[in-house]
Amino acid sequence: MTDVLEARTNSGIVAAYRERTPESARLAAEARHLFPSGIVHDARHMDPYGIYVQRAQGPYKWDVDGNRYIDYFGGHGALILGHQHPLVTAAIVEAQAEGTHFGACHPREVQWARAIQALVPSAERVRFHSSGTEAALMALRLARAFTGKQTVLRFAGHFHGWHDHMTHGYSNHFDGTATVGVLPGVAEKAILLPPGDIEAVEAVLARNDDIAAVILEPTGASFGKVPLRPEFIRALRRATERAGVLLIFDEVVTGFRVSKGGAQVAFDVRPDLSSFAKIVAGGLPGAAVAGRKDILDRLDFAETAARGQEKISHPGTYNGNPVSAAAGTAALTEIFENDPTPIASARAASLRETLNEVFAQERVAWAAYGTYSGFHLYLHASGREFDPYAVGMERLKASPGALGNKLRLALLVHGVDISGSLSGFISVTHGEQDIADTAEAFRGAIRMMRAEGEVGPS
Repeated sequence: MTDVLEARTNSGIVAAYRERTPESARLAAEARHLFPSGIVHDARHMDPYGIYVQRAQGPYKWDVDGNRYIDYFGGHGALILGHQHPLVTAAIVEAQAEGTHFGACHPREVQWARAIQALVPSAERVRFHSSGTEAALMALRLARAFTGKQTVLRFAGHFHGWHDHMTHGYSNHFDGTATVGVLPGVAEKAILLPPGDIEAVEAVLARNDDIAAVILEPTGASFGKVPLRPEFIRALRRATERAGVLLIFDEVVTGFRVSKGGAQVAFDVRPDLSSFAKIVAGGLPGAAVAGRKDILDRLDFAETAARGQEKISHPGTYNGNPVSAAAGTAALTEIFENDPTPIASARAASLRETLNEVFAQERVAWAAYGTYSGFHLYLHASGREFDPYAVGMERLKASPGALGNKLRLALLVHGVDISGSLSGFISVTHGEQDIADTAEAFRGAIRMMRAEGEVGPS
């Protein structure tokens, strides 16, 4: 099989990457006979192939060829405490020694829910799931059952899992049509609106009395890649309350990265329901819906029977899995007691500032931006005073394409791993030396790209 990038160009960056990663190349070739595109998650798609990681510790990971990388993938945002935090690892080992699946209730699920309630003021009741996709789907089902209405409002570019209700309008199908394999009628019940436009929200709420809920990522799409102002979130809460519509925060990433109580604590806005994942299980599979008791009562056997209501059915083999519960409780307890969010956010701000200095010195029209403990790259900026609020959602969320792929490969050659969307997450284990080394990796990557004519002369 001829790799697409190598078919287009005789690239020194690709050659350097291949020379550095022969064992990853071998595994990728084998994987192509096992998985579609040779991968198990779309975010791991790279041209000619991605790295295969053997182990990780703190802010680093090592591939099967022995190369060390400063890791900004961060378990898709889950690892604000870094890889293999000692308290989380010890909790996993202890729980696993007692059993990985009981088919019964167990004490750790109670401890886990208590840890969530200690952090999240809106969590009157909690229900566990296996993934953020499941948690968002249950939040929508609860909203529809509770209100008796069918339609939800969401914002273009925001991601709420890969279930049928939310596949359009995240990276494509911004016209609201269903993505392939999804029934058109399902997509029609999730209305897309422009992010940050409170007048558009109020207009729909005024003319459509079938709105059950509004769902959003409270810092904006992809952890602020398309940022929202806190004032919009507060206005949205007021508008939904006036209309009798539920407000759902998707805190799968913002939960415990914006503040130790999530975006709802940082913005002082109390949603009716929230979905959590990634961090909530300490980096293991696990998720939760949390919110008002009267809404989650639609899952309660006794409450629904007393009211003559049909109960929402909710099985799930791995709901509240004891090992995930142990990891989640340990991670959330550490977050509650020592609050890593200010440290991670400060280090991310330092990284963004340092990268922008490198871009200016190397005379490339790129920008690093973001809030809290994340960063995003925009490769079409004009000067250092880049304002993401002035750039449209589709431009900010546009695929970085071949240029972005080349940048990732060059960074991997220099020992840094960022996501395919050219974003990253900071943990409390990233230090000043890691930031300095990352800056030099970017400098080296830019010079490699300049040598191939991918960026202009300095």
